[in-house]
Amino acid sequence: MLYDLRTYTCHPGKIKKHLALYAEHGYEVQRRHLGQPLAYMQTETGDVNSYVHIWVYQNAADRAARRASLQADPEWTQYLARSSEAGYLLAQRNQLMTDVPFFTPNP
Repeated sequence: MLYDLRTYTCHPGKIKKHLALYAEHGYEVQRRHLGQPLAYMQTETGDVNSYVHIWVYQNAADRAARRASLQADPEWTQYLARSSEAGYLLAQRNQLMTDVPFFTPNP
């Protein structure tokens, strides 16, 4: 499995607005192409202006195909334009991760 761990940081005081924009215009279209995320979490302590989500793929080819499909969707393009115009995001960090051999996830 390939895990796409994405950490986003919003400008101070903008995270609620950003997540509301995403919930209304981005989440469903992204889910249609990428599937159900493993996790979507907002930071409670520490950098409270950040949130994390994790998407799971069979491999790099699966990820590339699903992400290409997402990028070609006009609804996603519209969401990205809205997000850019709003200017709530400050930074994004992506990590592609794999399981370690000794770990078995809960069923």
